[in-house]
Amino acid sequence: MVSCEQAKVICNKKQYREAGLMEKAQLMLHLLFCKACFKFSRKNNRLTQMIHKANFHALSEAEKERTKQ
Repeated sequence: MVSCEQAKVICNKKQYREAGLMEKAQLMLHLLFCKACFKFSRKNNRLTQMIHKANFHALSEAEKERTKQ
Protein backbone atom coordinates (compact mmCIF):
# COMPACT_ATOMS: atom_id res chain seq x y z
CA MET A 1 0.00 0.00 0.00
CA VAL A 2 1.18 3.53 -0.76
CA SER A 3 1.87 6.19 1.86
CA CYS A 4 -0.20 9.35 2.20
CA GLU A 5 2.57 11.35 0.53
CA GLN A 6 2.61 8.98 -2.44
CA ALA A 7 -1.18 9.06 -2.59
CA LYS A 8 -1.08 12.86 -2.79
CA VAL A 9 1.36 12.70 -5.72
CA ILE A 10 -0.76 10.11 -7.54
CA CYS A 11 -3.89 12.17 -6.89
CA ASN A 12 -2.26 15.20 -8.50
CA LYS A 13 -1.04 13.10 -11.43
CA LYS A 14 -4.55 11.73 -11.88
CA GLN A 15 -5.91 15.28 -11.98
CA TYR A 16 -3.70 15.99 -15.02
CA ARG A 17 -4.36 12.55 -16.57
CA GLU A 18 -0.74 11.47 -16.03
CA ALA A 19 -1.39 8.57 -13.63
CA GLY A 20 -1.14 5.03 -14.93
CA LEU A 21 -3.60 2.23 -14.32
CA MET A 22 -1.54 0.71 -11.49
CA GLU A 23 -1.17 4.08 -9.78
CA LYS A 24 -4.91 4.69 -9.98
CA ALA A 25 -5.58 1.27 -8.46
CA GLN A 26 -3.11 1.96 -5.64
CA LEU A 27 -4.75 5.31 -4.99
CA MET A 28 -8.24 3.83 -4.86
CA LEU A 29 -7.09 1.18 -2.39
CA HIS A 30 -5.41 3.82 -0.22
CA LEU A 31 -8.53 6.04 -0.31
CA LEU A 32 -10.63 3.18 1.04
CA PHE A 33 -8.60 3.21 4.26
CA CYS A 34 -7.46 6.82 4.64
CA LYS A 35 -10.15 9.40 5.36
CA ALA A 36 -7.76 12.37 5.15
CA CYS A 37 -6.53 11.43 1.69
CA PHE A 38 -10.11 10.71 0.60
CA LYS A 39 -11.08 14.27 1.55
CA PHE A 40 -8.00 15.68 -0.22
CA SER A 41 -8.85 13.72 -3.36
CA ARG A 42 -12.48 14.87 -3.30
CA LYS A 43 -11.46 18.53 -2.90
CA ASN A 44 -8.86 18.16 -5.64
CA ASN A 45 -11.52 16.77 -8.00
CA ARG A 46 -13.92 19.62 -7.16
CA LEU A 47 -11.23 22.20 -7.85
CA THR A 48 -10.46 20.62 -11.23
CA GLN A 49 -14.16 20.62 -12.15
CA MET A 50 -14.54 24.27 -11.16
CA ILE A 51 -11.54 25.29 -13.25
CA HIS A 52 -12.88 23.44 -16.29
CA LYS A 53 -16.31 25.06 -15.86
CA ALA A 54 -14.75 28.53 -15.57
CA ASN A 55 -13.23 28.07 -19.05
CA PHE A 56 -10.07 30.06 -18.30
CA HIS A 57 -7.68 30.82 -21.15
CA ALA A 58 -4.26 32.40 -21.36
CA LEU A 59 -3.59 35.65 -23.16
CA SER A 60 -2.12 35.43 -26.64
CA GLU A 61 1.24 37.05 -27.31
CA ALA A 62 -0.49 39.97 -29.04
CA GLU A 63 -2.78 40.52 -26.06
CA LYS A 64 0.22 40.44 -23.72
CA GLU A 65 1.98 43.10 -25.78
CA ARG A 66 -1.12 45.34 -25.80
CA THR A 67 -1.37 44.96 -22.01
CA LYS A 68 2.28 46.00 -21.58
CA GLN A 69 1.70 49.16 -23.61
